[in-house]
Amino acid sequence: MLIAISMVSSNQTGEGINIMFTDVDIRIKNRNKLFFSHDSQCLQEMRRLIEVQNHRTLVMWALDCAKLPLEQFEAKYPDETRPRKCLKLCEDWARGKIKMPIAKWAILDSHAVAREINDSEYGALCHGIGHAGATVHVGTHAIGLSIYELTAIVYKYGKENYQGPVEEKINYYYKRLLYWQDNTDKFGLEWAGFLLRK
Repeated sequence: MLIAISMVSSNQTGEGINIMFTDVDIRIKNRNKLFFSHDSQCLQEMRRLIEVQNHRTLVMWALDCAKLPLEQFEAKYPDETRPRKCLKLCEDWARGKIKMPIAKWAILDSHAVAREINDSEYGALCHGIGHAGATVHVGTHAIGLSIYELTAIVYKYGKENYQGPVEEKINYYYKRLLYWQDNTDKFGLEWAGFLLRK
């Protein structure tokens, strides 16, 4: 399937206001904990691409894209292993090596880390990792990684400087999703039976 790409780019009005991030700016101003949602304007093209993927592709994409936030998290919290365990056990679940309850506890543990560390930026990364793992359960969790990781980027760069890094990350997600759309079934990976259903 060929999908036209018109990835996120600066979409500005004559006044220099980037309309792609209007809803995000409102969430920041309102001091929401999450600055992005399924309805965020800047995520709509990616959402459309997500909606046409099979479950296996979304699993590969989410687990792949979660590696960078995991590295960032571990650089600051090297002794905290629960987010890594989450991704490992969820990949094992996707491969049919373990059952859901074991992976479910690992996902919940990643979310628990987010609450325990009292660190908005890195807590958002843990929530994103949890959503990446939960994509094995249902594909609708896939965008959760993006929502939380992009929120972490806003915390990192601040409300005045986040747009460039967020655009770059969305483009990265989009390119990786196109890659997995074309390659998921070429690797001959083992899959749990529920992921083989159409």
